[in-house]
Amino acid sequence: MIDDISLQILKILQEKARIPNVEVARQVGLAPSAVLERIRKLEKQGIIDGYEVRLNPEKLHRNLVAFLQISLVRPEAYEDVAAALTALPDTQEVHFVSGDDVFLVKMRSSCVAELHHTIQKQIAGLPGIARVNTRIALATHKESATIPLDAISPETRSSTV
Repeated sequence: MIDDISLQILKILQEKARIPNVEVARQVGLAPSAVLERIRKLEKQGIIDGYEVRLNPEKLHRNLVAFLQISLVRPEAYEDVAAALTALPDTQEVHFVSGDDVFLVKMRSSCVAELHHTIQKQIAGLPGIARVNTRIALATHKESATIPLDAISPETRSSTV
């Protein structure tokens, strides 16, 4: 079960994963050892799945974001195509979706030419792919990996153990 204090800890860590344990303890009103124990429990339960650093894509010249809608010729190609898409270094997300397309893929590249090369040489020729539609993001107003913890219902919170 996730109680209110554990939920506060999760909110703090989602915002700033490198925050010192002592500061988390101060914010939630517990001893640092109690906070560390809760964090370890959340990790053990798989609620905390890891820690990542957010990089600035513009500073790394990876500011072109594209969404690919991919449909398959035959459903049995699903696993192989999913594995191939996941293995591409420019791939950030691969989703199995409803509708005519099977996959929605988020990719990040340095420029249109690089994206085009990736699509033509590494994606379009994969066995089983029928069609690739590409949408380039002209602007990004929000990009986040955080989970809206305020929306977690009490029922969900009690079943998360």
